[in-house]
Amino acid sequence: MDESEILLELLKAYSPSGSETAGVDAFVAVARRLGYATRIDPAGNGIASLGRGDPEILFLGHIDTVPGELPVRLEPDRIYGRGACDAKGPLAAALAAGVGGPETGRWTIVAAVGEETDSRGARYLAEQPAPRAVIAGEPNRWDGIAIGYKGMLHRVVTVTAPRRHGSSPDPTAAERAIDYLRRFEAAVGPRSATGFRHLTWKLLGLRTDPRTDVDAVRIDLDLRLPPGVRPETVDARLPPLPEGSAWAPDLGIEAWETSRTSAVVRALDQGIRSVGGIPTLWRKGGTSDVNLVAPRWGVPAAVYGPGDPHLDHTVEESVDRLELGRSVAVLRAALARLAAELAEPPAHSS
Repeated sequence: MDESEILLELLKAYSPSGSETAGVDAFVAVARRLGYATRIDPAGNGIASLGRGDPEILFLGHIDTVPGELPVRLEPDRIYGRGACDAKGPLAAALAAGVGGPETGRWTIVAAVGEETDSRGARYLAEQPAPRAVIAGEPNRWDGIAIGYKGMLHRVVTVTAPRRHGSSPDPTAAERAIDYLRRFEAAVGPRSATGFRHLTWKLLGLRTDPRTDVDAVRIDLDLRLPPGVRPETVDARLPPLPEGSAWAPDLGIEAWETSRTSAVVRALDQGIRSVGGIPTLWRKGGTSDVNLVAPRWGVPAAVYGPGDPHLDHTVEESVDRLELGRSVAVLRAALARLAAELAEPPAHSS
């Protein structure tokens, strides 16, 4: 199987967050056909490995997608389907890149569950023994390497008010919600802020909550945190909620950033150059599973994968077949370089 055939098999198994079983089963089946040893861990992650011993280099992809099934379609230059970019394309490239096995150590690929929602797969993985290095699979183009992802704080609250006649002077739940959003913006900063080094936020939803006994409006806020800004610090800045309201339970994720000289970044850089590309380093406004595992494990990491990130979550989600093939060559070269480097004994001063 080549990388296009692998990706098609993964795309045919629709696997939105929370319903990933078909996707994990497809990943495991394809990996076995390619010669990988496979298993499914207690969190539901699909795991495939080639080689043995040290160093273990782990490719952390995710098999779940956002909701919204799309027709799977193979064209001469592109492959279409939900997850083609985010992030079954990177998983397909990683599986193809490992075929034949690493000359040194072990190549482990994880098809994690829940990345688009609660990252339950990565949270479980972070508690397991650490590999020697991590490449996280997200679309950054075949010649791009991500060295930073923002953190995230998701907050949902339902604002209520007693039901009154429309002529009553008392504020409605909608008016209370709008007042809170004004105070929220004054405390957190303007919605127009941009950039990796700034806290940014978006109002994901503002809608009535259909109840018969109370007037209620649900506010859904998404905050993206720059390096050095912890979720609990942001929480402390938020204005008091209207009386009778409380945040729904949620977990924050801190930002992640690595040096451009880390072992993984250097290996991917050389891999891209070996295919004739000029590497571009990205710091992204999104959040990924690498934010959870790399700091916990304390190992070098970077993010790499084929695909145009602007197509993530859209009805046009697809990946260029030439780009997919180039990313396989990049990963194969980077894996060989990284495994050889990490296998070398540390230098001792006399």
